[in-house]
Amino acid sequence: MGAHCCSHDHDSPPQPDPKYRRILWIALVVNALMFVVEIIFSQRANSVSLLADSIDFLGDAANYGISLWVLAQSMQTRAKASLLKAASMALFGIAVLAHAIWNAITGVIPDAQTMSLIGLLALAANLSVAWLLYAYRNGDSNMRSVWLCTRNDALGNIAVVLAAIGVFGTGTAWPDLIVAVIMAALALTAAGQIIKQARIELKN
Repeated sequence: MGAHCCSHDHDSPPQPDPKYRRILWIALVVNALMFVVEIIFSQRANSVSLLADSIDFLGDAANYGISLWVLAQSMQTRAKASLLKAASMALFGIAVLAHAIWNAITGVIPDAQTMSLIGLLALAANLSVAWLLYAYRNGDSNMRSVWLCTRNDALGNIAVVLAAIGVFGTGTAWPDLIVAVIMAALALTAAGQIIKQARIELKN
């Protein structure tokens, strides 16, 4: 399934790659479990970057579910699903920015130790999924959106660990807030890339 193959709703739907389907199921389960872990510990640590990461895990779990549903659909249907996922990524970015502003106003200082431990666990989970998805990173907009979500997650996890080090070293919440803003920017950038490619596919 190339990124620029012409396919319309009246064409025969593509046959999904069984290996890719299995990878998506693994990714869905991993992301759902990590959402539960991070949502719990983000509250205990008072960390907006961990909270942002937990919401991202939830969004990705939903995205993997959508991707599984559209695997056997036409290019047009998959492109429309990509637009939906891009919109969810953009909303995530905006929500994180708003939460970071709120935390900056309230001045809550997160627990650096909890941030670092959960950040490392999340990084291990996302690197495992990214390794499985790497071979499919240059597919259609739907496949590309899955890859970009996973890549952004791994980058976000590294940033959370760096934020934890920053919080520990400075005794302030600013490293946590800065990382949250970076994660939001990554989500908004990836959403823009996906929308651009999906629109091209919808015209074919």
